Amino acid sequence: MLVDALLDANRRSPRTLAVSDGATSLNYKQLTRLAMILRDVVVENTQRKHVGLMLPATAVFPAALFGTWWCEKVAVPLNFLLHGDELARIVEDADIDLILTIRPFAELSQKLPARTVFLEDLPIKRRMLTGVLRRPARAPDVDPDDTAVILFTSGTSAKPKGVMLTYRNLHSNCVDTIESLRLLSHHSFLNVLPPFHVFGLTANTLVPIFLRTSVHAIPRFDPLSVVRTVERERIAIMMAVPSMYAAILRTKSSNPDAFRSIYLAIAGGEPLPDSVRDGFAERFGIPLRQGYGLTETSPIVAVSSVDASREGTVGRPINNVSVRIVDAEGGDLSVGEEGEILVSGPGVMKGYYQQPQATAEVIDAKGWLHTGDVGRIDDDGFLAITGRAKEMLIIGGENVFPREIEVVLEAHEHVLQAAVIGIADPLRGEAPVAFVIPNKGAELTGAELRIFARKSLPSFKTPKRIEIRDDLPTGPTGKIVKRKLRELL
Repeated sequence: MLVDALLDANRRSPRTLAVSDGATSLNYKQLTRLAMILRDVVVENTQRKHVGLMLPATAVFPAALFGTWWCEKVAVPLNFLLHGDELARIVEDADIDLILTIRPFAELSQKLPARTVFLEDLPIKRRMLTGVLRRPARAPDVDPDDTAVILFTSGTSAKPKGVMLTYRNLHSNCVDTIESLRLLSHHSFLNVLPPFHVFGLTANTLVPIFLRTSVHAIPRFDPLSVVRTVERERIAIMMAVPSMYAAILRTKSSNPDAFRSIYLAIAGGEPLPDSVRDGFAERFGIPLRQGYGLTETSPIVAVSSVDASREGTVGRPINNVSVRIVDAEGGDLSVGEEGEILVSGPGVMKGYYQQPQATAEVIDAKGWLHTGDVGRIDDDGFLAITGRAKEMLIIGGENVFPREIEVVLEAHEHVLQAAVIGIADPLRGEAPVAFVIPNKGAELTGAELRIFARKSLPSFKTPKRIEIRDDLPTGPTGKIVKRKLRELL
């Protein structure tokens, strides 16, 4: 199902640029040939089912991914930003004895209980030349419900969960996203997301191949590199997290016309502050549209399109995806009422690898995934995300979602982004603490912001303390990691 997409692109658009990372560029014929070479490498080096891919967003990653699938193996993209001990446990849990990687990760590789093959050490150029006349092998005959990838989530739990996504999951999410957003083969993509993140894997790696279009990858996010690449390559589709757009806004020398080629810029993975949305529109002249998804949904659930977008929402569910809003007892809520978001459709995961109990806790008997996110749906079917149940604070017996406090703080004209966590409080049980990134050149104090917030929030929701910071700790996609904020107190 998935290898067929690459073979189709090779057959119909062999000379079209498939992927470039600044150092290497491959058209679809070359990408297919490289995938065949790496398929042979995998077959030569392991008999196990799971293969580790420890690679950044580069031209070689899709070749390694499709090469793994081509020999009917399961790809396990590895988070190279983790500490060696944590990554070693994942490698062991996933039953991996082979990792395809690159020399910059040599030191990390030494800490992992698996054989590593460094792509730089392979005679790839010679094999590419000798394989010019080699006809691509047929795509494997796979069951659509076979596992294609396992993505390990780095949550707060002691043991990371391996999300098993099937061929059907990924195929349907690609097709339904393309149709819902009306994406076309001339829409070139920018990829600034690591491939061990499902957003980078599906939206920025697989979707372009289904479209037979080009991807310009940036292995390590740098806001100035993004701006220059968008301008130089006339990028049409950009999918990133809000923190990345915020970082671009903080650059001083960016050309205001750099994004004139953009057809669709989507922000997902975390809430989009109004200040970032408005600032991007004012400076670069393009709207940032929101999307929503999870690793467990392959990932896209809902997304705003050029034709259907509503401020304050993440758009409508994509084709073939259903969303319900339910109360604490699982009963359906009416339009506009706030409750937990449930999702069903062909993109919902197969389950957590070797964790049947954890799987049963989130997927009910009828196949609905309980996301743990809180939201509401309006009369026109637009979905708004209002919080996350696990982040909910209980202040003096009242339920408070950090996002409602963040929205108030981000309404201040000099605030670019805000993040709120709870700390223990002897009087109310918990109290909110806010971390704020100001707009470029703005001068702010915590006291000033507390006065501002108090105008819109009751006293118990007003942050007990506000920290002003130039930057906040982020994960591999640029998303603010709230569990690390406590270390700053």
